[in-house]
Amino acid sequence: MDERTLPDPAVRVEGAQELARDLLVIPNHGVPLVPNVGVIGGSEAVLVVETGMGTGNAEAVLGLAAGFAKGRRLYLTTTHFHPEHAFGARGFAGHATYLVNRAQAEDLSTKGPSYLGMFRGLGDAIARRLDGVEIPEPDVVFDGEYTLDLGGRTVHLRPTGRGHSRGDQVVTVPDAGVMFTGDLAEAGQFAIFPWFPPHDVDVSGTRWLAVMEGLAAQRPSVVVPGHGAIGGVGVLEEVRDYLRILRDETWTRRDSAMDEETIVEEVRAAMIERRPDWEGREWIERGVACLCAEHAG
Repeated sequence: MDERTLPDPAVRVEGAQELARDLLVIPNHGVPLVPNVGVIGGSEAVLVVETGMGTGNAEAVLGLAAGFAKGRRLYLTTTHFHPEHAFGARGFAGHATYLVNRAQAEDLSTKGPSYLGMFRGLGDAIARRLDGVEIPEPDVVFDGEYTLDLGGRTVHLRPTGRGHSRGDQVVTVPDAGVMFTGDLAEAGQFAIFPWFPPHDVDVSGTRWLAVMEGLAAQRPSVVVPGHGAIGGVGVLEEVRDYLRILRDETWTRRDSAMDEETIVEEVRAAMIERRPDWEGREWIERGVACLCAEHAG
């Protein structure tokens, strides 16, 4: 389905699925620029993970979460600052306490305005979705891992350091074995490299690979990727293996003094041959460019 033809909201809350006791996920149903959204409950509070892009999506998510909470206190967190994940957070103001790690808060304030402008330029439908949107300001900014007690259930918000972005954060629910990864992991898609020099070069292929090695080693039972189908630890392993192969194929050619244009052409062909079923082929080139820059550094 083409995202540009969808009405707002594009987050389909009627499709929410129960993953465990008092834990819902609103799948993105394969729709571009719509994240998987989590709603995690304890006896005293409920945590929402991701907002969707813009006011309409945020209102839909908030409406479902408030009904699910039945009077319990609401919290909100986002896995990183990109618009489809965090640019609905203003809609939660006065209803939920918004918590993010320090690097993500800095990304929101320093990069948020430019990303808002960039996304508004992607087409009329997206611009309408972002109409009236202001960059959100977190209520709570934390350093290191943050443990949120929802009442009989704890949730861990853990910054990972540079990977897909500088402020990446995974959300884990230990009693349910569930991990929300944001765009550190996608299912059925080549890894999204937001490599936009000189404006944004914080994505790091080598750091991202190290993060995925660590996450896969934790072996969560259920993995909710930023986009795509919910799965198990295999979701993490596929991204880890792709990033490792992308690095090795790129650096082998870089070591031979091959020019970057040829490296991109050859590596892109090799990656598509390996996973012809994956979407997002346009991100392979940016991944190669990022890794070439890291090799040179």
